[in-house]
Amino acid sequence: MTSKAKTAEEYISQLPEDRKTPITKLHNLIVKNMPEGLEAGMGYSMLAYYVPKSIYPAGYHCKPFPPLPFINLASQKNFIALYHSGLYAKKELYDWFVEQYPKYCKYKLDMGKSCIRFKKMDDIPYDLIQELLGKMSVKEWISLYEAAIKK
Repeated sequence: MTSKAKTAEEYISQLPEDRKTPITKLHNLIVKNMPEGLEAGMGYSMLAYYVPKSIYPAGYHCKPFPPLPFINLASQKNFIALYHSGLYAKKELYDWFVEQYPKYCKYKLDMGKSCIRFKKMDDIPYDLIQELLGKMSVKEWISLYEAAIKK
């Protein structure tokens, strides 16, 4: 779903009714448990949780004017997508998540490198996502990001 929303509240208000509750719950969970230093806002037409320019002035290398993205949350046509850049950047974190997922969810994991797709709104593993949010600091994310772009 492409959105022109400027705030999380505006984004959520534009969602279909069946998506409002899970997106709101995920957004609140992320805001409450995201690594210290991140800010919440909008980015790439999604809910965004990013490293602000006050911490990382260089921004995102492809487009240096926005802040460095870390987590995004979106309502797509057939699923809710949670993007966590740390899963892409750190194999050990990705492997941990893949191993833990079946302990929290009865459905098969539908995941790309950093995108976790939730098609069953009533079976989103909120506890696992909360655990994931505590697995990487902003400092570690910046270090991994810089190492990757300098290759």
